Amino acid sequence: MTTRLTVAQALVRFLAAQHTERDGVRQRLIGATWGIFGHGNVAGLGQALVEYADDMPFHQGRNEQSMVHAAVGYARQSGRMSTHAVTTSIGPGATNLVTGAALATINHLPVLLLPGDVFATRPADPVLQQLEVPYAGDVSVNDCLRPVSRYFDRITRPEALIPAALQAMRVLTDPVETGAVTLALPQDVQAEAYDWPEEFFAERTWAVRRPGADPAELAEAVRAIRSARRPLLVAGGGVHHSRAEEALAEFAGATGIPVASTQAGKGSLRHDHPQDVGGVGHTGTATADELARTADLVIGVGTRYSDFTTASNTLFAADGVRFLNLNIAPYDGHKLAGLPLVADARSGLQELTAALLTHGHRVAEDYVTQYTEDKERWEQRVDACYEAEEQDVRPTQPQVLGALDALVDESDVIINAAGSLPGDLHKLWRARSRDQYHLEYGYSCMGYEIPAAIGVKLAAPERNVWALVGDGTYLMMPTEIVTAVQEGIAIKMILVQNHGYASIGGLSESVGGERFGTAYRFTSDDGTFTGAPLPVDLAANVASLGMRVLRAKTVRDLREALAEARAADTPTCVYVETQTADTVSGPPPAQAWWDVPVAETATRPSAVKARELYERHVSTRRRHL
Repeated sequence: MTTRLTVAQALVRFLAAQHTERDGVRQRLIGATWGIFGHGNVAGLGQALVEYADDMPFHQGRNEQSMVHAAVGYARQSGRMSTHAVTTSIGPGATNLVTGAALATINHLPVLLLPGDVFATRPADPVLQQLEVPYAGDVSVNDCLRPVSRYFDRITRPEALIPAALQAMRVLTDPVETGAVTLALPQDVQAEAYDWPEEFFAERTWAVRRPGADPAELAEAVRAIRSARRPLLVAGGGVHHSRAEEALAEFAGATGIPVASTQAGKGSLRHDHPQDVGGVGHTGTATADELARTADLVIGVGTRYSDFTTASNTLFAADGVRFLNLNIAPYDGHKLAGLPLVADARSGLQELTAALLTHGHRVAEDYVTQYTEDKERWEQRVDACYEAEEQDVRPTQPQVLGALDALVDESDVIINAAGSLPGDLHKLWRARSRDQYHLEYGYSCMGYEIPAAIGVKLAAPERNVWALVGDGTYLMMPTEIVTAVQEGIAIKMILVQNHGYASIGGLSESVGGERFGTAYRFTSDDGTFTGAPLPVDLAANVASLGMRVLRAKTVRDLREALAEARAADTPTCVYVETQTADTVSGPPPAQAWWDVPVAETATRPSAVKARELYERHVSTRRRHL
């Protein structure tokens, strides 16, 4: 039996029939499609989405990159078991996908990209928006997506869609391979009809695997843990992807091993779990970083050991320190010359716990006492940062977080990606549930927060979803506010105005860049941006896009506005201008180094001084071989 449909119609029908299953839970793989239409997809996928509107929900986007961010937010909230597709026209619509695709792939989060492409039959050459490449006739701008996609194919014949679509689903549902998947669709092929076998449209369920550990690797891992005096577990994003939080809590509780977390892994344990010691690395807590410096065994679970986590390979400093890497990806399992334990995070932790309980293994009580007391001291520092003695003054950024911390419960989701907020959040935020802390720090992409909040809210409509946005990030990509307003997606936004790129400004000052080009100010007579702050009213801009805005001028105003926003059932923004943090209420400084190379030769004193400090830090770097 066959059915005659266009390529685009067949693809939409196929996508609507795909499901995933893990732990007995089955759900739809492609929950909806985002789109912005142009001549490269309007008559193909555009028509198909109208034809099958009952089978494939549709969201109208305003920026192609934002649509990918929304799909990624949805995928992460869905535990990588469901995602969205994104369709664009050819040309700039397609190339705007590249940043979002890189973010998805770096963070191992599935998203299906369906950009239009130039004519396969070449009736006219070139067509509008076609890139001409003199040395290759089969290259288009969509090839920019190849290096940032986990799977890429160009469908130049209708029948080629069948194997390509199946491969695309395989990669999207593979816990090791998943990321951005791109099927480039020439606009003439999208509209071409073909007799499709009915089997192509049959419902398929893709099982998401939970592989266990190799017995020999497991035995070696148990020996390493039993012989360690000061082990430290580093929880990465793989803990969340695996839904291994309960297994981690059982492991930590049974063994007494402290658990630090990366940005992606924060929330793997609740903040008040006895073994949780907070974030680790450059933006980590003093407690976790001191444990990292003295650890003799570092147990990485679902982490890829980014430079922020390792403090550019200066943090894990103990003589003879070894690494044990529980990771579903062999590539990450072998990092830092570690002992690999290649397995699903939940399966691996359960097997480790069972084996260690057999031996009655637990770390020494004096070690537990030490990190427990250190954690209590750090919590006192957090309280000091959050506290606001004066209620009728502008808040500092940590006080903004403190006001939110006092309001939310475990059902709220906090989203951020870039600027100075990630550092403050990693150090200070008290995560109350496994998915409350939603930081995109693999790509740290400005503009992620608002569309990702929409994606999270679509995946979990019962949750309060907060996008924490600085003024720099807001100006990058506020466009999806219109989508939230259009569809009544009641996200909450906290827009923090500090007149520039505060994070990079601080970094610039520390590396001899003198905050050049990082403030949003008028130009001065010398051509630098050191004049008065720009008279930009971002709150008015938010309101002009249709979102309700609550202006908070003081700490007291802020607390009231946050409570009102949390209770709102429409998209609502709390706008607050913060004061410069001082030594009392500001965030604690970095507890570990981060390598940003400093000019080797310079005449300006700030750069010379920064280079001297840089060389001292570089001398402490080590390679774990």
